[in-house]
Amino acid sequence: MKNTIVLEPIQIPKGKKVYFASDFHLGVPLKNKLETEIKVVKWLDSIKEDAAILFLLGDLFDFWYEYRKVVPKGFVRFLGKLAELSDSGVKIILFHGNHDMWMSDYLEKELNATIYSNPVSVSIDNKHFHMGHGDGLGPKETGYKILRWFFRNKTCIWLFRHIPPLIGMSIAHTWSKSSRFSNQEKEDGFKGEENEYILQYCLETESVQHHDYYIFGHRHLILDLPVGENSRYLNLGEWVNNSHYISFNGKLEHHDF
Repeated sequence: MKNTIVLEPIQIPKGKKVYFASDFHLGVPLKNKLETEIKVVKWLDSIKEDAAILFLLGDLFDFWYEYRKVVPKGFVRFLGKLAELSDSGVKIILFHGNHDMWMSDYLEKELNATIYSNPVSVSIDNKHFHMGHGDGLGPKETGYKILRWFFRNKTCIWLFRHIPPLIGMSIAHTWSKSSRFSNQEKEDGFKGEENEYILQYCLETESVQHHDYYIFGHRHLILDLPVGENSRYLNLGEWVNNSHYISFNGKLEHHDF
């Protein structure tokens, strides 16, 4: 459980729920990119009455980089709805994904959100959760882990910040156009237990400390798999082609929006 952050136990208020979603990839350069944002906003509006905590597990944006005084254009519907939820008392917890790992303090200040880079463990109504985005976990993927370290390196971030925003954002949008969504490539299916690296990470973590639920994104595949006898690995899928989320109020439930 290296680099895991342990949070204070959470008790859900009566009549309220905790929600989990991931991988909206807002801004992906497709013809229907605004449709995804509108769908996400409608979902957020549908949960606002009974949401106590909202966990968003990364890749909310297909690209996000904060300069000190510049943030990416767009996403006003999404950010406005999150602000509305936050102002109404919903606690918002965000995770860096591999597409939006450069979130700094803008969303913390504007949304009163908490942002994590590494997986967290937390007890919610006496059930033990372990969650994060999911990139770079488990065995193998050495090349990606090196690239991830490079992109998260403070020196590299500092150097990119000194590229004028017009150039920096142009580079980012060119990179975004090469994503699997932009090329209309379908995510491959379940690869088998030994090749699902997040599952392998869950199994390794469970051998050290028990958790009832392991919740991740990144994989773009909706999964609900056993981790030993009393634990489950849940992947939230993505929202460009699907719209899956999980709720918990003492009982965990899957939903499609």
